[in-house]
Amino acid sequence: MADIESGPGAPPRRFSAGLTNPITTGKPDTSLRRRWDVQVGKAVPLPPAELAGAGDFRVSIHGTRLHDAFIANITYNSPHIDGTWVDSRYFPDMIAIDVVRRGTWHFTRPRGRDRFAVPAGQFIARYNNSSWQFAVASHTTQKLMLPVAHLGPLIRKRPVLGPSESAEMRLLLAHVRMIDDTLDDLSPAGVHTARNALVELTMGVLAQKTDGAEPLLAPALAQAAQDLANTHLTDPELSPAMLARELNVSMRTLQRAFAVTNESVTAYIRRQRLEQARHALITPHGRPSISELAAHFQFADSSHFIRTFKEFYGQTPAQYARSHGRTATP
Repeated sequence: MADIESGPGAPPRRFSAGLTNPITTGKPDTSLRRRWDVQVGKAVPLPPAELAGAGDFRVSIHGTRLHDAFIANITYNSPHIDGTWVDSRYFPDMIAIDVVRRGTWHFTRPRGRDRFAVPAGQFIARYNNSSWQFAVASHTTQKLMLPVAHLGPLIRKRPVLGPSESAEMRLLLAHVRMIDDTLDDLSPAGVHTARNALVELTMGVLAQKTDGAEPLLAPALAQAAQDLANTHLTDPELSPAMLARELNVSMRTLQRAFAVTNESVTAYIRRQRLEQARHALITPHGRPSISELAAHFQFADSSHFIRTFKEFYGQTPAQYARSHGRTATP
């Protein structure tokens, strides 16, 4: 018996469901489709409409709606699935973007004309029509579905594939994270603005070029730069110039985007390095010395690190560690 549950008390802009369906005939039964449509809606198609072979099919979905655009995080926990989308009722006039986080999707066009393998760390953008066959094992995917208008000419009936670490995709995914964090607090006008920025950034992914000077995209650019900086805090090459280069924008554009945060790029990097050093000072095991922390987070020397730390937290690193029951080694 299929089982599906919606997230309790989920606001109208969000949808959430878990599905367990033992497949015995190759097709989910019609009652399952009805329950899916009622509880999740047609924001995300029941995956998939037809399966090749029997077995358990388990999936969880958490997503958001922005008018005519949808974002979903989808996790499949099934050993192996082969199937075909055979039902074009579900958004044939939409562009689907699958960003694969875990596992590999294998897509095939009818009669084997085109074959695409999309492993973790890659994405595929395609028309959401019924002409695709696929094979996949357990995996996690972030799916975006957007209207064809404005995007269709950029995809030209043929899928676009690329790395999820590209500059354009970094901006798009940073915006997606901001939507997820702020959706419940957005006004109707804010939701509309977020949706427009989503479409604009998707155009950048498909064209492999984003207009970084577009004011609408400044928050996404700042967030993408922050996300990238956070993964390189111990890198001696981390700088505003490095972030601008990785995100394919000018230094001036990056600095202008950061103006919305009331903090410069350099100040953000320094604050995050100090925050990571502060956590390291009070870690219960394997605490580094002051000199090791200074070198690890790319301060010029211990004196510079101690002085800067005290300016931020009102105590030297050693005083801070002692006040939290730890002893900092010089």
